[in-house]
Amino acid sequence: MKYVEEFRDAALARGLAGAIRRAADPARRYHIMEFCGGHTHAIARYGIPDLLPPNVRLIHGPGCPVCVLPVGRIDDAISIARRPGAILCTYGDVMRVPASGRMSLIKAKAEGADVRMVLSTTDALRIAEANPGREVVFFAIGFETTTPPTAVALQLARAKGIANFSVFCNHVLTPAAISNILESPEVRELGTVPLDAFIGPAHVSTIIGSRPYEYFAEEYRKPVVVAGFEPLDVMQAILMLVTQINEDRAEVENQFIRAVTRDGNRKAQALVADVFELRRSFEWRGLGLVPYSALRIKEAYAAWDAERRFAIPNAMVPDHKACACGAILRGLKRPTDCKLFGTACTPESPMGSCMVSAEGACAAHYTYGRFRDHTAVA
Repeated sequence: MKYVEEFRDAALARGLAGAIRRAADPARRYHIMEFCGGHTHAIARYGIPDLLPPNVRLIHGPGCPVCVLPVGRIDDAISIARRPGAILCTYGDVMRVPASGRMSLIKAKAEGADVRMVLSTTDALRIAEANPGREVVFFAIGFETTTPPTAVALQLARAKGIANFSVFCNHVLTPAAISNILESPEVRELGTVPLDAFIGPAHVSTIIGSRPYEYFAEEYRKPVVVAGFEPLDVMQAILMLVTQINEDRAEVENQFIRAVTRDGNRKAQALVADVFELRRSFEWRGLGLVPYSALRIKEAYAAWDAERRFAIPNAMVPDHKACACGAILRGLKRPTDCKLFGTACTPESPMGSCMVSAEGACAAHYTYGRFRDHTAVA
């Protein structure tokens, strides 16, 4: 297949649904976690759970980079934006993520802070070049997919000597989060669900390849299938995982062969290695402090590191008590299990980060009507 429409063909989807029903053993249950916000979005948009037998359950994991940002890091970004003469640049979804006291970057902007939405890291660099008398900070977030562009921006800033540009780095790593869900005692104390297999992320895997997931398959006996974003991609991955579980296999398979290789994008990996190094720990919303799960800027680029340049509070701040976003990111709850879902919390007025990004589980369920049978009380 060559065209997007072919990956959304209804007849092929019905055929795959039938194959999954025939493959799924009625005597057992299959718990499959998708670890990609793009998959969460596709699953809700195309109603994939409705095509599966009841003993095959899809579980949302922490695959949305906006959703896993902890409250404290948003507070830190707001503190930077409020500095006299500062310009804070970031991607659009981040501006609406709730911080402490229902504050957000977009509300800080309304109060007078100079917060600007950009489409790329080079947009932020151009703003810095156009405003030499002001401090321009790029609030960098995302998994391995968005890390190489941030590395390029830092390399360009150093090469051009753009002294008024810096990066507030919040790039996180997918494999570390998977390990944390599987083995962290802290996460187990908060509650977990049975996990039999993983749908491996798509965009992330174009960068890191499928090789990093081999550890989970071997060490934890959890099969992984890297899948594309389209509904037929996801359904084929589910069939492949059900087949592996039935055959007691735990291997890494690549459904997304049109974009992902075992070794990934070596050039992008080299860019990241030049600019970034591992942090000893980093806070994830819903997971707490996760060891070696994020990146920081290397000493060679320290002059462009906002965390070195500014006094940032860097405090750990709890989520809103009534918001179940943390439990949803761990797979412990579904969006409709939250008493705020669809009532006090909507995409227009989000209480938690899962309702902000289109890749967030709550936003996806709300947008595509997965909430309509829900009877939550505000």
